[in-house]
Amino acid sequence: MNGFKTMMLLAALTALFMALGFTIGGRGGMVIALLVAVGMNLFTYWNADKIVLSMHGAKQVDAGSAPEFYGLVAGLARRASLPMPKVYIIESPHPNAFATGRNPENAAVAATTGLLDILDREEIAGVMAHELAHVRNRDTLIMTMVATIAGAISMLANFGMFFRGGGDNRGAMVATILAVIVAPFAAMIVQMAISRTREYGADRGGAEISGNPRALASALAKLARGAAAVPNPVAERVPAAAQLYIVPGLARGGDSLFSTHPDTGNRIAALEEIALEMGQSAPLDSFGENRPRVSTARPSALAIGQTPRRSSALDPNRRG
Repeated sequence: MNGFKTMMLLAALTALFMALGFTIGGRGGMVIALLVAVGMNLFTYWNADKIVLSMHGAKQVDAGSAPEFYGLVAGLARRASLPMPKVYIIESPHPNAFATGRNPENAAVAATTGLLDILDREEIAGVMAHELAHVRNRDTLIMTMVATIAGAISMLANFGMFFRGGGDNRGAMVATILAVIVAPFAAMIVQMAISRTREYGADRGGAEISGNPRALASALAKLARGAAAVPNPVAERVPAAAQLYIVPGLARGGDSLFSTHPDTGNRIAALEEIALEMGQSAPLDSFGENRPRVSTARPSALAIGQTPRRSSALDPNRRG
């Protein structure tokens, strides 16, 4: 059902783009706009991972430079029956993670040092399993295509006044309103809707891969608090990047049409249901130790800074 909904939303976005091209330039404008979009998508298809990782200043690590973190991702990739992705660490206090790449054979996963600072091993495993679920579901390619088309719509809208053909028969005022206001607004809503749909699917996939939905729920609660408290310069500079992360890259909560992610409290509640479906009546970690049950309170209602900074076993820099 999620796949069907995503395809319908992607089709709606493509139709909106073509309609915008026709509105501001007739058939010729529609053809030109479509050719531009195809070119952008082809370029993004082959270079999306490089663009995103470079944007974040990510540094690739391996079994020698970050053995614990790399080994954890390798183990999760085996459990997910995925090729080993490239692994990156981003020097940033903003706690977050994302996956990128055009397919599972060319995938990369990245986590910030801020994330490694505040999560324990089980929680980090849950987060990286979530990102691998995005890879397995090929969400990274779909989200890149959506972002590219949405960006093309916004670009055309910005120049709608210049591209619009003349003559009263085109309805000058209506065309201008559609090009400058309605089209980019609709594109943004479709883009956000696809992103939220994919996050629920990746949460379930991450829970299945890691085998510990409550650890992922605990990680989401901590990350939502931390991400709201610590600025993300990349997302502020490039708002389209906000949809990449496991929790919102910009401080904007709730399940409104303008949020890039589902409400974290709702995601935690869904993970609790998954835990019960998996027969986990008592929260246990992979070492058989009891874990405290995760609160389903919304992150905004939780105190920030409850988790002290410490040296993470997965943090190669051993910051304290």
